[in-house]
Amino acid sequence: MQKTAYVYVPTPSKTNLEVGLARGLWGWRSPTLDRAGSRQAVLSLDEGDLLVLGHRGPNSRVAPGGWSGAVLQRVIISEVTRPLFSAADQVWTDDEYPERIGMDVLEDVSPTGGVTLGAEAMEALRLSANKQGAAVLDPGVLEVTRFVNSLPPVISGSDHGSISHDGETSTATTVLRRREQAKMRRARFGNATQLTCAICGRVLPSRFVRAAHIKRRSAAGRLERLALANIIAACLMGCDELFEHGHIYVDHTGTIKASPKAEETADLAAVAARLAGRPVSGLTEDQEPFFSWHREHIAQQA
Repeated sequence: MQKTAYVYVPTPSKTNLEVGLARGLWGWRSPTLDRAGSRQAVLSLDEGDLLVLGHRGPNSRVAPGGWSGAVLQRVIISEVTRPLFSAADQVWTDDEYPERIGMDVLEDVSPTGGVTLGAEAMEALRLSANKQGAAVLDPGVLEVTRFVNSLPPVISGSDHGSISHDGETSTATTVLRRREQAKMRRARFGNATQLTCAICGRVLPSRFVRAAHIKRRSAAGRLERLALANIIAACLMGCDELFEHGHIYVDHTGTIKASPKAEETADLAAVAARLAGRPVSGLTEDQEPFFSWHREHIAQQA
């Protein structure tokens, strides 16, 4: 069963928070994990579990349940990508924090009026605040799922064309990944009702076009994942799948090429050949590093 760990991040740790989010890491001092069973809680986290970071709340020195209506200035929901490990390289400037987990940020909420979670989640964060940021474990994801389902849609119909290739690991995780794609879609294409496929050049209703990552989401760091240059419009008429699986790629001149992968069947080769030689629509110079990664890691893999 998927689990959730809650960690409170106080106001003075804002810089450490930003560093951790950028690097996809969270860390603790060893004595913190040795306090009140926190090490066992973190050791129980597996890849795919959730880590919720609450930032800038009220005074935590209150009775149990005293945070049930409290407001946090920021809530970050992430997925564990690497279970607990030790490392000594300098990530944060004020300390090593050698006990670390890898994380992938799924949602970062900081509305003007603040945000609150369910009573159980807020109590876990209050306990974490009183344990110097130690992790407090919830054996399920019900609180996170309720919160995610309460979030307003990014834009009406924002799920159109935003289906992930990375698989679906849970209801909450799936919804959050789709919200991320919807945000990227809105930032890249606005609220356009029609889009031009960057690969085949067809102009189609927006619901037939995906906001596709050039460098796969699962391989991209957080900043790469949020880079608009890493997004192209790829239609559901076949272009998205052909590019995703490396049957076609984009060379350094911005021209579409068929890869040896397309030779799996004669019909597949014919489809790829019809696209080969076309220039990518709307190509920008800052997209080349992402296309280069796709050529090397997807199109050239046997």
